[in-house]
Amino acid sequence: MQLFVKGFDELSLEELYEILKLRASVFVVEQKCPYLDPDGMDQEALHVFLKDDSGIKAYLRVMDRGAESEYVSIGRVTAVDRRQGLGTRILKEGMRVAEERFGAEFVYLEAQTYARELYIKLGFRETSGEFLLDGIPHVKMLYEVKK
Repeated sequence: MQLFVKGFDELSLEELYEILKLRASVFVVEQKCPYLDPDGMDQEALHVFLKDDSGIKAYLRVMDRGAESEYVSIGRVTAVDRRQGLGTRILKEGMRVAEERFGAEFVYLEAQTYARELYIKLGFRETSGEFLLDGIPHVKMLYEVKK
């Protein structure tokens, strides 16, 4: 499995299509949450994904300060095969990218509450109570980069 980190303009049409298809299949279809996934932020994001011969297996995007929050942020975290360690692996890569590419001192994300333990295991802490985002319970979380 190979890791890719690409800006929007570096993505091939096939990669972009596969990313949008993966995100829609999980966040819109599987979770029964009708919302506009292409939100205008992809053009500013770094797209981090793990891919093998059969396609993209895990994905997230990293955005610089000011795009989504005052902190460097991670979003749209997903993996095709669940409970295989891919979520943890892609998150670690995303955190590394946030630090190396954007000089992050903190990394922000809004986690679906069912997945909060995954983020806590990686050092994120909750910074809000539960709230609904597109009808799905979330919590705000922050990770402090250890220097």
